[in-house]
Amino acid sequence: MKDKLILKDGTTIELEAAASLTGITTIFTDWTAAASVLPKLTPENLSSLQVQTGEGLTVGNYTDLVLQPGSWEAKADGVHITISLREKTDIEKRLENVEEGQQTQDGAITDLGETVAKIAEGGTL
Repeated sequence: MKDKLILKDGTTIELEAAASLTGITTIFTDWTAAASVLPKLTPENLSSLQVQTGEGLTVGNYTDLVLQPGSWEAKADGVHITISLREKTDIEKRLENVEEGQQTQDGAITDLGETVAKIAEGGTL
């Protein structure tokens, strides 16, 4: 039973080695198998993940991770892919909060503009 990485959406990736977040190695039988899993390493799925032992014991809970360049090597037993993750910096987290606040503000301004336009046209709310 291998350790596994469990993404936010429940996707499970079996691990060959995981000395650190920057060096998580997994083996896929071929590129088709890898292509069905690797695209799930999205910002949303990396916002919360777990590392579990083969016995199901959670040994790590992580949030706000970022995918970094990794590596791969084709071998006789499959495609060995090393996934590299890191925690978001404080600046990245603050920037996300600003962007989310800006989206909310943009929506409110649009709503206000539509309401003002209706009133100016003699409409009612």
